[in-house]
Amino acid sequence: MTFFKNTYWIKRLTVLVSILIVSFILWNTYVFFQKFKEEERGKIEIFAVAFKELASNPDLNENTNLINKVYETIENIPTILVNKDGTIDLYRNLDIVKSKKPKYLQEQLALMKDQNEPIVIEYFGITQYLYYRNSDLLYKLKYYPLALLLILGLFLTIVYMVYKSSKVAEQNKLWTGMAKETAHQIGTPLSSLLGWIAILRSEDVNEEYIVEIEKDVDRLSTIANRFSKIGSLPKLKKYNIVSETQAAFNYLKSRSSKQINFSFSSDKEILSTFLNIELYGWVIENLIKNAIDAMRGKGNISLEIKETSKFIKIVVTDSGKGIAKSQFKQIFKPGFTTKKRGWGLGLSLSKRIIEDYHNGKIHVLKSEINKGTAFEIQLDKV
Repeated sequence: MTFFKNTYWIKRLTVLVSILIVSFILWNTYVFFQKFKEEERGKIEIFAVAFKELASNPDLNENTNLINKVYETIENIPTILVNKDGTIDLYRNLDIVKSKKPKYLQEQLALMKDQNEPIVIEYFGITQYLYYRNSDLLYKLKYYPLALLLILGLFLTIVYMVYKSSKVAEQNKLWTGMAKETAHQIGTPLSSLLGWIAILRSEDVNEEYIVEIEKDVDRLSTIANRFSKIGSLPKLKKYNIVSETQAAFNYLKSRSSKQINFSFSSDKEILSTFLNIELYGWVIENLIKNAIDAMRGKGNISLEIKETSKFIKIVVTDSGKGIAKSQFKQIFKPGFTTKKRGWGLGLSLSKRIIEDYHNGKIHVLKSEINKGTAFEIQLDKV
């Protein structure tokens, strides 16, 4: 128990430290972004001053090297110079091909107006506005925190999935251990019951009574075998699914209320597939018991076996209270139950037996509230 507690706190501490580290990186990125943005603003202001001096001094304007050095200060920052009347006079560091289209320049100008305040340049009674937008490097820094958040989200998702899977594995291990222990515990009274049956025969007790007791003892033996197989991969053999299904069906029919009308039908008398008899019979019994509970011991239950070109389909239909469409998938989850008493394991086990052990499918075929439900099992035909 101490180990699991320590593991739990280590996981929480790991997640907390990861969040703190990412938060620290995000904060530093934000600070650096603001600082870099201020530096770009400073470069634009220096460029504006230099541009004003060049424009107002004809002698300086003839110095090509000086002009190039002024432009180099903003070589990575897209800029547009706009006159007082709104016309574009000059632009720098924009896409050369796209810049030939007026629409592109207007779009870039609108973007610059949204991002930064313009710098006013005044000389000889002329007023111009220098607009600029963030450089490509600044854009990358802007989206860097988003990438970090996505990485953090991915990391937390992985941690959660690992934690959840380990928790499910622990639960499965617990259920497997309980199932095998149950099978072991049933074995002792079974051996005793066999001895009592031999004594009853020696006492000339009515053979019909003994036969019925033997049936129930065999039933307990089957249940013990089922529990012993949980957690291990069962062996599948080729069987006639019609006769095996009917045997499970008839067992519950003979021990159920006379107010229930049972109906069994099959396209053929022999349809072969690979089965584990104990586990497959458990599924059929679970479906029929659920149907009986849904009808509260009164109504109609039918079991149909249908054949297609590739599959065998077993459909169990009842006239019970029905299932809401929103619960069609939930009912197969461990612990989910609509009964006042119950563990919510029957359909979960059935799904595992059919899909994991028999490579088949099981689902709610149809259901209507207060009219009934139909479950369908699909298995490969041999």
